[in-house]
Amino acid sequence: MEFVTAASNLRARNYKIPEADMHRSRLIAGKIIPAIATTTALVTGLVCLELYKVIQSKPVEAYKNGFVNLAIPVFAFSEPQPPATTLAKIQKDGAPYEWKWSAWDRLDIKLGDITLKQLIAHMEDAYGLELTMLSHGVSILYSFFQNKKKTKARMPMTMSQLVTEVTGKEVPPEQKYLIFEVMCSTDEDDEVDVPCVRLFLNAE
Repeated sequence: MEFVTAASNLRARNYKIPEADMHRSRLIAGKIIPAIATTTALVTGLVCLELYKVIQSKPVEAYKNGFVNLAIPVFAFSEPQPPATTLAKIQKDGAPYEWKWSAWDRLDIKLGDITLKQLIAHMEDAYGLELTMLSHGVSILYSFFQNKKKTKARMPMTMSQLVTEVTGKEVPPEQKYLIFEVMCSTDEDDEVDVPCVRLFLNAE
């Protein structure tokens, strides 16, 4: 019951709806009519089987997509395809590196709440990339074509300060990281597609 309460409250927090304590969660769960012989129960069982594979770190070939219709009935399973990848030619440890990344990847930066100037320098030093545009959600924080005076004022700001300054919203103190969308190029002005940057606000 503790797990059910924790999981339901995480979902509630994600969708900004009221959370419930364990006593109220027991009352809510007790009123649910069991769907023993329905598609809901079948799908739940199939999902749980796949979760075992996740816990056991099975290769992608071990997983299964399920297509089910109880009315006919039809049960069909297939192997999922690995996610599509994008090739990014970057620098790693000072040497050329070809990185095939997917929608599940992030560029993790664990330097703490660094300044915009430090972030730009880190992208250059660690990956050999020139940062040409940086955004957070729908807000552009930095771009190579923006007003020079504005750029100069933003360079010494920490990234959390910059997000607050541009978006008008405070970064919650309990937030562990910020997500940034970036556009980058090489020294030869070739554009390089890279995934989102995840900046951890507490350095490790």
